[in-house]
Amino acid sequence: MATIDEMICALARTRDNAVNELQRLKESGTKIVGAYCLFAPYELIAAAGAVPVSLCGTSEEPIAHAEKHLPRNLCPLIKSSYGYAVTGTCPYFFYSDLVVGETTCDGKKKMFELLEKIAPVHVMRLPQSNNRPEDIAYWKHEILLLRQRLERQFGVVITDSALREQIRQRNAQRSLCRELYGLSRLDPPPLSGIELHRVLHGSGFAFDRPRHNAQLRALIDAVQDAYARGEKSAPAGRPRILITGCPIGGATEKIIRIIEKSGGTIVCYENCGGAKDREYPVDETIDPWDALAQKYVRLACSCMSPNDARCELLSRLIDEYAADGIIDVVLQACHTYSIETRRIRELAQKQKGKSYLSIETDYSQADEGQLRTRISAFLEMLH
Repeated sequence: MATIDEMICALARTRDNAVNELQRLKESGTKIVGAYCLFAPYELIAAAGAVPVSLCGTSEEPIAHAEKHLPRNLCPLIKSSYGYAVTGTCPYFFYSDLVVGETTCDGKKKMFELLEKIAPVHVMRLPQSNNRPEDIAYWKHEILLLRQRLERQFGVVITDSALREQIRQRNAQRSLCRELYGLSRLDPPPLSGIELHRVLHGSGFAFDRPRHNAQLRALIDAVQDAYARGEKSAPAGRPRILITGCPIGGATEKIIRIIEKSGGTIVCYENCGGAKDREYPVDETIDPWDALAQKYVRLACSCMSPNDARCELLSRLIDEYAADGIIDVVLQACHTYSIETRRIRELAQKQKGKSYLSIETDYSQADEGQLRTRISAFLEMLH
């Protein structure tokens, strides 16, 4: 029987193994659809018989190539994503038969214009808010437009029954991920922050969902059994940190490492790769097209104005995970998340009585020393 470490490594390697799996699927005739954001409804893509895969770049390596076409003072996620695409060094982009974009920010909108010159692109146009009935109707129309594009391009018919089945499967994965990261309510959490992050990140590249769900189930059971026997990942009583803000992955794992090496314990990720999507399943009891629209338009993204959903989610997570401090990670030039730091600071400090730290960073490692100093000082205050 595999050990917990072996199970975690296997799940964390899901992303690395995805390249070979995509090649195999491509050679078998399966269509691949790349997406850049949580707003892309993976259930719909899968119901078309295609395989959805994330295209977001989280490395500094291709940024210099991107800056030949893009301004330097642009979000590193956009530059990294575009750099990988334009240099042909992202295998996920290379294998994609269609790229699905979304208008979460002006930088991405303009990037998609450039991408259309090298690949088929379908852009979903988001409403500006998500708190009105007409916002849901607008987003449902965008989902139906994507349905038409998928059917036309791949020569398929997407049925309600196929969509319901994909909703069921993805909800099952969401439920298992919630159960896994929900174990961090314990003190100390049974998994380290970096272990949890890598498992959650890898789950976005699991193309054999039933097999992946079985792996998650086995890991959860093994971790619970080990914890009951007294096996702990860290001492109890360390400062409990909730991370919010821009997507974390790849190069920004530096923040996770610094927090844990400095004596903190990461108990929750509210970011795109954490609770933002997984906390809320798609409603399986109503019309599937209405359910998709309601689920995805209400994502707590800073592109929405007002973004009350983020504050509501954060308020609940702070309580549930008994967070001592909130670290808000903002990628350079991400204006919507940067502007929201004031509101999140007020929520954390004034409404919840918690300590708050805002960090602005990029994909380079040049600021590690500065980050270590700031994060260490922040954690010291929490003791």
